[in-house]
Amino acid sequence: MTSLKKRAIHGAIWTIIGFGSIQILRFGNNLVLTRLLKPEFFGIMALVTTLRVGLELFSDIGIGQNIVNSKQGDDPKFLNTVWTLQVIRGVVIWIICLLVALPIAKFYNETRLMWLIPITVFSSVLDGLSSTSIHTLHRRMELGKLSMYELILQACFLSTLCFLVWLYPNIWTLAIGTTIGALYKLVTSHWLIPKYRNRFAWDQDSAKEILSFGKWIFIASVLVFVAEQADRLILGKLLSFEMLGIYTVAYTLANIPKEVIKQLSHKVIFPAVAEQADLPRHCLRAKILHQRRLILIGCALVLAVLVTIGDMVVRILYDQRYAAACWMMPILCCGIWFSLLFYTISPALLGIGKPLYSAQSNFARFGIIVFGVPLAYHGFGILGAVTVIALSDLPLYIVNLYGLWQEKLTCFIQDIQSTVFFIGVLTLLLLIRYSLGFGVPIQQLL
Repeated sequence: MTSLKKRAIHGAIWTIIGFGSIQILRFGNNLVLTRLLKPEFFGIMALVTTLRVGLELFSDIGIGQNIVNSKQGDDPKFLNTVWTLQVIRGVVIWIICLLVALPIAKFYNETRLMWLIPITVFSSVLDGLSSTSIHTLHRRMELGKLSMYELILQACFLSTLCFLVWLYPNIWTLAIGTTIGALYKLVTSHWLIPKYRNRFAWDQDSAKEILSFGKWIFIASVLVFVAEQADRLILGKLLSFEMLGIYTVAYTLANIPKEVIKQLSHKVIFPAVAEQADLPRHCLRAKILHQRRLILIGCALVLAVLVTIGDMVVRILYDQRYAAACWMMPILCCGIWFSLLFYTISPALLGIGKPLYSAQSNFARFGIIVFGVPLAYHGFGILGAVTVIALSDLPLYIVNLYGLWQEKLTCFIQDIQSTVFFIGVLTLLLLIRYSLGFGVPIQQLL
């Protein structure tokens, strides 16, 4: 257990350092690209990326989760069967995108989508050919090596993208850049672990286990997509592509704490819980809550600062074309708190083999997005739509609480304490800001 704890702590540190550095690189890349390209391009590519992610999640059978969770996760026969399924999935995704590109282009009245979608989604074919070594490092919790690999990979991809956009500042370069990033991953992943090779193979028992576990991952992934990506699909129809691009900038910045916690959730909390899943529930719960308390305190401090000064950061770093992002960001940041509560405990349910609760949680968020966003937009404009999106993680969290209660892993008291702490810190910071004469983060609306 001591060894597991050490690996979890080291893994958490490396994940924060590695993924945090990646976020800094992406942020710098975003600043460069927003100066070279029109906001409209970001809106169109946000829509294309959402469609690509949707196709991938609608065919998700839990490749990575299977390798981490299965007792056969180190067996070459199992790994090669997983890789074969992964390759097939990548090709199928691209074929589907070829079929839907024209109808989608007509629906959004944007002819460029007819070619942007196939070019961008070809990256799924390349991802399918990538080695399972990445998931094996995750299973072994060798997160230092994995984090450095992902950081170097992102640095190479983003620097290439910036250079190409500087040479050819158009939307086609963004699409081609996505495929180049997938090509980098394909080539390098097969050299990540010495003497680790994937080849086409099929083992009936392994395939049965993968698909049995993966059916719930599939349901959860579909609902993750409709819950987390539906906002851009809906806003893409309601707003201009320019305003969608501005929203995407605000959402991306506000979402940084959530993305870091999701990485911790996926790479550290999930494998750690899966390794201890046989413990009595009261023991497992005590271990989870002890470590989670520290994570939530850190999250509360970071998020409170981001809400307080986020609009100022946007105003300083982006030009006047992105002025609307200033008021969007603090509203979106406030809603991220419910995401942090969710992602710091939901891996416990997946780790004990209960992915159904995650599917139910995401279905609840999907309902809020699909019905709430259009109604709020027609009633209160873009402010109403952004507010509903910010609050859409609340039902996700509430449904997850029910699953935790059912499985005797409840954390409600800790969540109340953490939320009071977050509100207290945020109130203090807002009072300091106001007393210094900077007003409030949503001053632009007032």
